[in-house]
Amino acid sequence: MVTAVVIPIICLYFYWITRKEMKLNNSKWLASADVQNEAILTGEIKSITQDKQRFYYHRYIFIQELKLQSETKLISAKKIIPIQNNTKIDNFSIGEVIRVYGSWEGNHFHFNEYEKVKNKR
Repeated sequence: MVTAVVIPIICLYFYWITRKEMKLNNSKWLASADVQNEAILTGEIKSITQDKQRFYYHRYIFIQELKLQSETKLISAKKIIPIQNNTKIDNFSIGEVIRVYGSWEGNHFHFNEYEKVKNKR
């Protein structure tokens, strides 16, 4: 009699915990693309690295890492995009001069917005 009551309660408890964890990770996954625009960086693209990574179970992110040559040094800039059904991936090409808006996270510049700058050559 006790097991007929306790087992469904335990199952519902673990279901509730799993749903709560999935909602939390889903919001973190969507927030991975949000960046505060605290700084501006302008440079020429020297190399491009693109990678798809698993974020949480069936959630993936697409990471574009650009090596930008600014006036003073070579800087690594990352753009993180949560992959959804209607995700549009930006195309960058080597040699383009771009201005990116974002913030510093450790040694990487994390950005979400950018604009192409015309060369003055």
